[in-house]
Amino acid sequence: MPQIEVIAKKVEILRPLLDERLLRLWAATEAQALGHRGITAVAAATGLSRTTISAGIAQIESGAAAEVDGRVRRPGGGRKRKETHDPGLLAALDALVEPGSRGDPMSPLRWTCLSVRQLATTLTGQGHPVSPQKVAQMLHEAGYNLQGTHKTLEGTTHPDRDAQFRHIADKVAEMQRETEPVISVDTKKKELVGDFSNRGREWQPQGEPVPVRVHDFVDPDLGKAIPYGVYDLSANDGWVSVGVDHDTAAFAVETIRRWWFTMGHQRYPNATKLLVTADSGGSNSARVHAWKFGLQQLADELGIAITVSHYPPGTSKWNKIEHRMFSRITQNWRGRPLISHEAIVNLIANTTSTTGLKIRAALDDGEYPLGVKISKDQMEALRLSRDEFHGDRNYTLSPPDIA
Repeated sequence: MPQIEVIAKKVEILRPLLDERLLRLWAATEAQALGHRGITAVAAATGLSRTTISAGIAQIESGAAAEVDGRVRRPGGGRKRKETHDPGLLAALDALVEPGSRGDPMSPLRWTCLSVRQLATTLTGQGHPVSPQKVAQMLHEAGYNLQGTHKTLEGTTHPDRDAQFRHIADKVAEMQRETEPVISVDTKKKELVGDFSNRGREWQPQGEPVPVRVHDFVDPDLGKAIPYGVYDLSANDGWVSVGVDHDTAAFAVETIRRWWFTMGHQRYPNATKLLVTADSGGSNSARVHAWKFGLQQLADELGIAITVSHYPPGTSKWNKIEHRMFSRITQNWRGRPLISHEAIVNLIANTTSTTGLKIRAALDDGEYPLGVKISKDQMEALRLSRDEFHGDRNYTLSPPDIA
């Protein structure tokens, strides 16, 4: 439990039992025990002013706290709370921070951040002069605290979302029972190449952070890196091609091809089919004709049927490559500038996990132009069969001899 909440619980119990002097001294001891910013935390939790708590600390340090003369200010004495002098202050504050009011286009804070300084300025302009410190105290007493956003909303839910998940799970289990290859594919986000800032932190000698550029403008000589990955669900290993041109369907298919000839064929020499799980967008989208055309060419070259199952829209985080491989790569290079394509390849290839993950990587400096069109005749020539269940997301491309 946060310190402020703990102290607030204590003062709720002790306030009826302590007179003003003892309450002040108790608050001072709590502030001293907390150390740095202790006065601020105790003031927010108890409603006592920083001046009162500081006075209590001064009494303790001077020894005056031990001098008991029997004088205690009578109940109700002292300066009255701001809310007493201005009865409408609390209601005005609540109207500003209440979520429904923030959605009102006429709200004065509709387009501003909800800082205590902004709130105090707005309240003062409404005829309720108040300090930012008092606003913070009132917010804590009213049960508000600082919070970020929470990613829980996934947009429109696909009507057969759960059924598609079960369909993919059944296909994966069937392929694994037959010792056939199952891979998860996706593109990791594009990365700036050069001495740019990279999220995360790593251990460095104190006071010696790695210097990086202030602005993230693409280096015209180094460009960007486009990591496209293939993760083998059964073997817990993967392949990443680091592209330098464009993230296209041709690049995605070429990455699968490189995985097969580098890793897949050795592990599955008797394979007759391949299952590819992918999300619903990007270069491997179910709607991209070039993706299906490229897979047909690959199926012809390898002589095996390639089945594809796409995850429903908005569920790409459940694609196995995301949390079993890409997340590990991100951890491995956190806080390091990706100074060159070679550095990126080496960082990816040296990524491991406690579960035995192994990754191989290579630079793909090929050109993959945008806007390549697949003709109607080429699409009609595909040996593509669709599953009975959502054939738009589950389909197979077969080589000539088994079509």
